[in-house]
Amino acid sequence: MGLLTFSHMAISCKDAIATEKFYTKYFGFTRARVVPLGDQQIVFIKLGQMYLELFQASAQSPIPLPTNDGPQYPAWRHLAFQVDDIDAKLAEMKDDALVTLGPLNFDDLIPGWRSVWVADPNGNIVEISQGYVD
Repeated sequence: MGLLTFSHMAISCKDAIATEKFYTKYFGFTRARVVPLGDQQIVFIKLGQMYLELFQASAQSPIPLPTNDGPQYPAWRHLAFQVDDIDAKLAEMKDDALVTLGPLNFDDLIPGWRSVWVADPNGNIVEISQGYVD
């Protein structure tokens, strides 16, 4: 098959700058590149080899924003990040941590596994997890 690696996830943003600030401030992304796109631009932010591609939305969502851990219909459900301590991460995020579900403990499945789900500035669901192991 040849080389196959994860490339990026694209996000249509209510406010691309607020979205960039959210992911850079709380999840360690850095701006990688800005590409002009007519009278708009695409902002690429990077964490390791993972990129988020930020587009300015040109329309409102025709459906309600997702809740809990993400959409229950066929869609991308959420983006997830592993941290050492979700309580510390939530304390760091303060009012920017718009919790949609949790924190929940999954000790019955994996000892020490906890997760919380928050909404990003666009209403997309982001899981913050600690203690998950294969």
